[in-house]
Amino acid sequence: MAGNPSAITSLRGGAIDAIRSADLDRKTALAQESAARWFARTLSLRSPLDSPLADRPGRPERPELVPPKHMEKRSLHTLKGRIALLHAIAHIELNAVDLALDIVARFATEPVPNSFFDGWMQVAFEEAKHFRMVRERLRELGADYGDLPAHDGLWQAAHATRTDLTARLAVVPLILEARGLDVTPALQAKMRETGDMESAAVLDVIYNDEKGHVAVGAKWFRFLCAREKRDPARTFQELVRANFRGSLKAPFNDIARAEAGLTPSFYRALTSTSNA
Repeated sequence: MAGNPSAITSLRGGAIDAIRSADLDRKTALAQESAARWFARTLSLRSPLDSPLADRPGRPERPELVPPKHMEKRSLHTLKGRIALLHAIAHIELNAVDLALDIVARFATEPVPNSFFDGWMQVAFEEAKHFRMVRERLRELGADYGDLPAHDGLWQAAHATRTDLTARLAVVPLILEARGLDVTPALQAKMRETGDMESAAVLDVIYNDEKGHVAVGAKWFRFLCAREKRDPARTFQELVRANFRGSLKAPFNDIARAEAGLTPSFYRALTSTSNA
């Protein structure tokens, strides 16, 4: 567990310690403890005692990290295939914990309202919940996180946007998280087809929460654009072209994206067909 909660020096300090932790139980516990104490307003935002921010999050020795193109594709109609999918989702959720915490820790000196940090700590709390749920499901299926290789693309996106909050919001919640809204409904349906209702139920929780995470990203992206008197859709496209490799892939879940405040005017111009 998180150990002594009084050791959390501030919201930024708790977020940094969670990012740095290679013990994943401790990482998720620290993320949730820091969130709970921040919501209760018993933590300051920053402290001189905060640890330095890490370049990379703490990780256990496994899984082995490989380039995305080396990831094997398996059918969900086999147990191995479902385990592989859940393992990939666990890896995404673990990175999402660190990404939400990194937005808080890295940009704690930005001139933004405290509600900015409320939103991202809610995201961090829920991503920690998701990681634990998926890991528990893997264990029920006789596997665990770390058993299979995983890729490192998510953290590379964070590193590329480490000096620009508006770019970070464009790439992480509004591309990477929004992608989850596009692909998850089909995965939920496939899990149900195979009779794996327990895994489908885990995906249901993740999908519903992710809408809120994209909404947090869209809200603060629009806030920063309004403050700088920039057009949100045009700014999004400029930042994505500068900071994200490749084009965005259809199909898009336009309804879920719009519910989260991410309208087609943002992303349609960036699809591979538009760039051809």
